[in-house]
Amino acid sequence: MTAGGERTIHVVGGGLAGSEAAWQIARAGLPVVLHEMRPQRATDAHQSDGLAELVCSNSFRSDDAEKNAVGLLHEEMRRLGSLILWAGDRHAVPAGSALAVDRDGFSAAVTERLAAEPLVEIRREEVAGLPPADWESAILATGPLTSPALSAAILAATGESQLAFFDAIAPIVHKESVDFEIAWFQSRYDKGDGADYINCPLDRAQYEAFIAALLAAENTEFKDWERDTPYFEGCLPIEVMAERGPETLLFGPMKPVGLADPRGGAAPHAVVQLRQDNALGTLYNMVGFQTKLKYGAQTEVFRTIPGLERAEFARLGGIHRNTFINAPKLLDGELRLKAAPRLRFAGQITGVEGYIESAAIGLLAGRFAAAERCGKTLAPPPDTTAHGALLAHITGGASAETFQPMNVNFGLFPPIGPGPDGKRLKKRERKPAMSARALADLATWVEASQRGAAA
Repeated sequence: MTAGGERTIHVVGGGLAGSEAAWQIARAGLPVVLHEMRPQRATDAHQSDGLAELVCSNSFRSDDAEKNAVGLLHEEMRRLGSLILWAGDRHAVPAGSALAVDRDGFSAAVTERLAAEPLVEIRREEVAGLPPADWESAILATGPLTSPALSAAILAATGESQLAFFDAIAPIVHKESVDFEIAWFQSRYDKGDGADYINCPLDRAQYEAFIAALLAAENTEFKDWERDTPYFEGCLPIEVMAERGPETLLFGPMKPVGLADPRGGAAPHAVVQLRQDNALGTLYNMVGFQTKLKYGAQTEVFRTIPGLERAEFARLGGIHRNTFINAPKLLDGELRLKAAPRLRFAGQITGVEGYIESAAIGLLAGRFAAAERCGKTLAPPPDTTAHGALLAHITGGASAETFQPMNVNFGLFPPIGPGPDGKRLKKRERKPAMSARALADLATWVEASQRGAAA
């Protein structure tokens, strides 16, 4: 495939955000060059050279568009013609009320769709510094694994001192190695199909022994230059959570609520859940068990979990640096770098956290760039929508002094007004009302954008 001409837009990074941005640009009828450094230059976390590879969990989280902000973002992206949601829906695996995907099928679908698009040219090369001056429009979507050379160039261009924090990934277990004399299938509160997760129960003594083993296990040592890099609170290693108190995990990934062994017996004191990770159902991800334990320690400690005594691991957990800029300080409302407006940023590097949030910002960056190249101005989506709320947060709604990566949540949305009777909505009514408002306002924004494009 080839792309060229004065209106060409360059996208650097073939992850979820970059892939989505390139797709949106091509759907607007403009040529786009997608630069991906793999396999020419590998990263510490990627396993393949596929576009939009998922390097951590295989979950896009809740798909409930009525009561969950992430699910609402899913639905908005579907209505905006998202490539990432198309591939996610096409390669979904059972996950209760969540949207989880077969990671290999998902990546292959995105790669094939972009490779088949005539307006997209995929170049397998590293962009080692800031895009050259003759790239009049470029989107940097290099994500959490931005190359050192590009990171250094961004620091120099922005005057910032730090772009990174640590992110951790969870182990994946072969299903056939799970002991189903102990474990059972059930979704919390029987959501989804009611049996989308494997549950491994622990009584109080087993839980306390697990916590003790976890805290005593050997961790990965950081290099000197990594020691001051903070963690992202939304993806803490399991052992770091345990350090905050022996009961911490009971209110996090090991909470037993909404679950009961169908074979009877006492209710579990704690539960470890595993979620299907591939379409064949042969691999399961340990939910919330991100870790920086050394590999030997992982197998030793995690095999103390009832049902996983003979667990075989397809992938052990690990830790990698994540990279983001101080977006509220550095970016304008169309994701342009204030110091160099020809450059836009998209995805996790803007300070959003999560696969879907990253792809959503890629979607907006692609649309903003395409409109600009066509001589049009695309108004940002209303902040009453999930896209608009997320965009507003990272481009000014958050404090530049305390900025940290953020998942989409209803706390970013403007408050909902009173109901038709003039009375304040009850708590259970607010999220559905905010979701309904978002989808209505999104439709109005899309219609106005289409009128502007036709003008």
